[in-house]
Amino acid sequence: MGSMSIWHWVVVALIVLLLFGKGRISEMMGDLAKGIKSFKKGLAEDEPGPAGTAQTPPAQVTQQASGAAQGSGGQGAPQGSQSPDQAQR
Repeated sequence: MGSMSIWHWVVVALIVLLLFGKGRISEMMGDLAKGIKSFKKGLAEDEPGPAGTAQTPPAQVTQQASGAAQGSGGQGAPQGSQSPDQAQR
């Protein structure tokens, strides 16, 4: 009694066909297929390229201190560091 027989599934399928119609079900399956294709395309775009292509590393940001910035209360370069010009004086 707890299991569903083939006749239960046939009745359920007929009710679904009556409610949605043949065209509506095929339209939903087409939309589902388009969604899956779009999802796979999105995953393929996120994957890195082949191993033979070398990607350039991101540029490193370096802070260069100007002479005006060093003389204005410690802004720019940390205290104790001197430019080559100041080291010779």
